[in-house]
Amino acid sequence: MEWYAPAFGRAFNAEIDLDDNMTVTLHTSGYALDRFAHDYVNDLTNELATAAGYTVGGVSVGVVTRTLTVANSWALQRPASTAVALGDVYRPAAANGFLYRVVVAGTTGAGLPTYPTVIGQTVTDGTATWVCYGRAITVFQCTTAPSWGTATFTGVRYAVLSDRTSGGGASTQPLIAVTDFVTDQSGGGGTFQLNPHASLGNFHIAHH
Repeated sequence: MEWYAPAFGRAFNAEIDLDDNMTVTLHTSGYALDRFAHDYVNDLTNELATAAGYTVGGVSVGVVTRTLTVANSWALQRPASTAVALGDVYRPAAANGFLYRVVVAGTTGAGLPTYPTVIGQTVTDGTATWVCYGRAITVFQCTTAPSWGTATFTGVRYAVLSDRTSGGGASTQPLIAVTDFVTDQSGGGGTFQLNPHASLGNFHIAHH
């Protein structure tokens, strides 16, 4: 999931409490996603209808836990001659105080790249490319993976995480993060579940 930009301000303003029960809803491509302008639930449109295994209002995913890890303690070390996926985060095997994110997926080289130590700078490593990403990372993870059983719905383009505990209605319930599936997804008759990334959880923040 990627953050809605206004969520940071909403969190500092105490409108978002990650210890509340959070909700994930599913939306079609008719929702005109704008991660920089959309801030509350009333900006959402085109939620799936109640049918085919989905209920309007989405599902609770419990509270959101968070874990801060400094770069040198990050478990994933850059592997040699190995395929790495877009968005994955590693540190050098010889820790240097920085984390690196894959911005071009590929296979790492046999030898070590010269790691940049300026945030935002990139380096080619075999057919992959890294960007210097941060000095620490906070990983956020929902305590319950959002899932829908016996899902036969179709046309799912977005999954949206929001805090709906405010009693003021949709105009006061903050949006937090969103997954864009890029292409429409369907339930296929089984369980439709959003699994967290193995190391990056449901979403994360890199710290400079």
